[in-house]
Amino acid sequence: MKLNAFTVDNIPLIKKGDDIASMICERTKIEDNDIIVVASTIVSKAEGRTFRLEDINAGEEAKRIAGMHGLDARFVQAVLDRSHEVLVEFPIFLVETNNGHVCIKAGIDESNVDKGYLAYLPPDPDLSAQMIGESIEKVTGKKISVIVTDTNGRAFKIGQTGIAIGVYSIHPIKNWKGQKDLFGNTLAITEEAVADEIAGAANLLMGEGDGGCPVVIIRGLELRSQDGSVKEMYRSDREDVIKKGLRSLNKI
Repeated sequence: MKLNAFTVDNIPLIKKGDDIASMICERTKIEDNDIIVVASTIVSKAEGRTFRLEDINAGEEAKRIAGMHGLDARFVQAVLDRSHEVLVEFPIFLVETNNGHVCIKAGIDESNVDKGYLAYLPPDPDLSAQMIGESIEKVTGKKISVIVTDTNGRAFKIGQTGIAIGVYSIHPIKNWKGQKDLFGNTLAITEEAVADEIAGAANLLMGEGDGGCPVVIIRGLELRSQDGSVKEMYRSDREDVIKKGLRSLNKI
C-alpha cells in the first residue's frame, strides 16, 4: 500500500459565493478515488457563515457564562445559538452543536477571517461536503470522496489535531469486527476512525498560520463508498458515558 498526500496550492482568500470545487479543479488533476480534504474555514466563508459581534444581542444566560470566562457576552450568545447542549460551562466552554459535533465554543473562530468578523461551522457539514464532491465529480468525471475538517483538542492529551466534521462518499468508520488478526484471533471491537485519521494527516500539510493550505488531496486509499455520514461516528446518548458523566457534574 502506498499513500500520497499533497496540497492544492494557490487557493485564493475565499469570499462568500466562491466556488471551492471549481478552484480545486483548476489547480490540480483529480483521479478516481481521491479524497479531497477541505478545511471548514473556507467552507464557512464560501457559504457566508460569518457574523459580527455588534449584530448579536446577548441574553442573561450568555452574560452569566461570559462572566465566568471574561468573554464578550455577544460571543457567548453566538455559541449558544449554535448549540444543542452546553456540556461544560467552566473552566472550558464545551458544547454539542446543533449538528451533533462536540467542541469548544461551537467551533466559532476569528482565525483567517476578515477583521471584525467571526466564522462558524457549516450547520450541515455532510451537505457541504456533498455539494463540493458532486461539483468536482461533474467537472472531472471522476469518482471521489470529500472530508470537511476542523481542528479539535483531545480530552486526555495536550494539543489539537484535524478531525472530520463532514463527509461525502466515504464511511468515516472502518469496521474490522469479525476479521482475523496476525494470530488468527477474531477481532471483536475494533472500529477504525479512518476519516479522523485522514483529517489528521491532511492537517500536517494544511498548517495553522498565515501560510496555511486549506485543501489537501489524499491518494492511494480505496475508501470511496456510495454513501456515508459523519454522524456514523457519534455515539448515541445511551452509549456515551462521557456525556453522562459531564451532565452528572453539572448537577452538583
